[in-house]
Amino acid sequence: MVFPFQVDLTNCDREPIHIPGCIQTHGVILALQEPDLTILQVSNNTIAFFGLHPEELINQPLSILLEPEQIEFLNDCLKQEDIQIVNPIEININISQACNFFDAIIHRQNKLLVLELEPQISDKNNIYFRFYYLVKLAVGKLQSAKFVTEVSQIIAQEVRRITGFDRVMVYKFDQNWNGIVIAEDKQECLPSYLDLHYPASDIPKQARELYRQNWLRIIPDVNYQPIAIVPTINPLTKKPLDLSKSVLRSVSPIHIEYMHNMGVKASMSISLFKNNQLWGLIACHHQTPKYIPYEIRNACEFLGQVTSLELVTKEDNEDSEAKIQTKSTLVKLVEYMSVEKNFIDGLIHKQPNLLHLVHAHGATICLNNELYLIGNTPEEQDIQKLLVWINKNVEKDIFYTDSLSKIYPESEKYKSIASGLIVISISKHQNKYVLWFRPEVIQTVNWGGNPNKPVEVSKNGSLRLSPRKSFELWKEVVRLTSLPWKAYEINAALELRSAIISMVVRKADELAKLNVELERSNKELDAFAYIASHDLKEPLRGIHNYSNFLIEDYGEIVDEEGKNKLRTLIRLTKRMEDLIDSLLHFSRLGRTDMSMQQTDLNAVVHRILDLLSARIEETGVKIRIPKPLPIVYCDRIQIGEVFSNLITNAIKYNDKAEKWVEIGYIENSEPLTFYIRDNGIGMREKHLEVIFRIFKRLHSPSKYGGGTGAGLTIAKKIVERHEGQIWVESTYGEGSTFYFTLQKQNEV
Repeated sequence: MVFPFQVDLTNCDREPIHIPGCIQTHGVILALQEPDLTILQVSNNTIAFFGLHPEELINQPLSILLEPEQIEFLNDCLKQEDIQIVNPIEININISQACNFFDAIIHRQNKLLVLELEPQISDKNNIYFRFYYLVKLAVGKLQSAKFVTEVSQIIAQEVRRITGFDRVMVYKFDQNWNGIVIAEDKQECLPSYLDLHYPASDIPKQARELYRQNWLRIIPDVNYQPIAIVPTINPLTKKPLDLSKSVLRSVSPIHIEYMHNMGVKASMSISLFKNNQLWGLIACHHQTPKYIPYEIRNACEFLGQVTSLELVTKEDNEDSEAKIQTKSTLVKLVEYMSVEKNFIDGLIHKQPNLLHLVHAHGATICLNNELYLIGNTPEEQDIQKLLVWINKNVEKDIFYTDSLSKIYPESEKYKSIASGLIVISISKHQNKYVLWFRPEVIQTVNWGGNPNKPVEVSKNGSLRLSPRKSFELWKEVVRLTSLPWKAYEINAALELRSAIISMVVRKADELAKLNVELERSNKELDAFAYIASHDLKEPLRGIHNYSNFLIEDYGEIVDEEGKNKLRTLIRLTKRMEDLIDSLLHFSRLGRTDMSMQQTDLNAVVHRILDLLSARIEETGVKIRIPKPLPIVYCDRIQIGEVFSNLITNAIKYNDKAEKWVEIGYIENSEPLTFYIRDNGIGMREKHLEVIFRIFKRLHSPSKYGGGTGAGLTIAKKIVERHEGQIWVESTYGEGSTFYFTLQKQNEV
């Protein structure tokens, strides 16, 4: 076998095992060009089987070997939609008397027809009747089994009964492609490999791919001398012949070395599939060379297919009680979510809760930039870092691992909490996830020999990684791993994801409807407030005027007490007029368009201070502006009103001998945060939430210069129309600081 590079365990995962350029010795291979069936390539052993040199066959029609009726029969077979179903075809070649009858196996590969011939060595009729009953018996046993372990043990016993191999094992892959022997039938004198683990490097990726393409692989004699294919390059494809589907394909030198180390002289592997994915292998070993006729191999392949079908139902029977409980938990969680105002409460505050769904020890829901924790979880800052990693590295709807530190080393510090992780993505763009955690569980794994690649020193001093030579029990203590997540738990997490997404969409629809209704109500309310307040002014003005007329015209008739009552009536109508004006102004804010532009706030504030200069001088208040204010994108008039209301209040509500008001902003804040700070009377904490209500005053109308109590409400509405926020911090008796946010520049 000739490879473009020296093969050892450092590069065996790149070994081109599908194009070895040779075959095993128990048959002949021919590469044919259709439709004339011209021979383009043959194996270099045709003289032993046909008495003809390869040169005598190349570029000749297949009819050089077959009679016309056989050619006609072969062409009929090639018309089948799936030509695999016709295999094997019985062929009689009359050129050589050494061996006339062959089993012909055909398949197409890269525009070529590949024909493989194996000599018949036994009576087909006897084989058929013998193995028909054995296969029928085996199928009955498989169907009566309840669990995967039972199915595996039955198939190991039945394949060994049919084939006569010294040892037959069922080998199951895990999620990382490591394998474990879950069933075994063997000669009593042989050591047991049951429950032993084997690393993924024993069957590298490209070998697994060939197992996926072919149900069966046979090596009758590990000590065979490879037979080259001539010519090496196919004249039609300009490439070596692809033997991916070939039953005669030569064996990797690394695998041959591996078999020698195991003391195995012959082997056969039958692929097992579940849901079209490679699930495992039925591995057969023999201590001496052993050829299995095609009919027996066909029976074993059939049993492998039956077993694969049984795996789907049998694995569903495993942990049936736990699966029922998980399904029940999922139903209850969906029900809880649907009745709670906040669906998250239904996941974490009920019994059963989020943890019970996948038997986790801790969980986190990340929604709207908030973390909701339940059970034993990492610290919030560690979860936030983990979420950043997840957002960058996880693309699928679900991700799970039982050894998080292998892919995210920073998690090792909280291994006792989160060695295992499941993540479902609700919205990657909006950073919405649900995470489950499982703690580290220190385990002992029984390997079939040391899984680490041994280093050999050759005679010239070079180093080489070779297949291990020992397959005895080798124990390894495994850390930084949790109990593995089971398939039904993964499926439950995915179903919960769908339920949460449905819930979020439903809530979003409800919110959208509420927003539309609220917007309509607000417009109607603004219109009502404007009309009502506008219409109220006329009768109010009449009351005010007639009260003045009464005092002026009937002052001599009305006594002093009556005059005082009329003066009170005039004062009250004036206050009511001020309230109506404030209400009119407030309603107009929601109905007028804003004139947005880049605005220098220094000019805005100085204009406000000029207007307030008389009051500033009268009260003796000192105005501080620590640094120039920035330019922002806003409505200049409305933001000027915000500053005016806040500065006026800061001056008004101050009883100190030395008064001051500071106007500034917080640098590097996003969005920009402005503040108006004073050393005035301050407010008690219980009043901080209510001061932005319209007409809400904390003092009597006459105290601190009066006022309607609408200024802060108007300021709040203006700031919110600018997509900002406003709030206050205050210490009673010491002063208050009002904050509000604005965008620095136009983001459109």
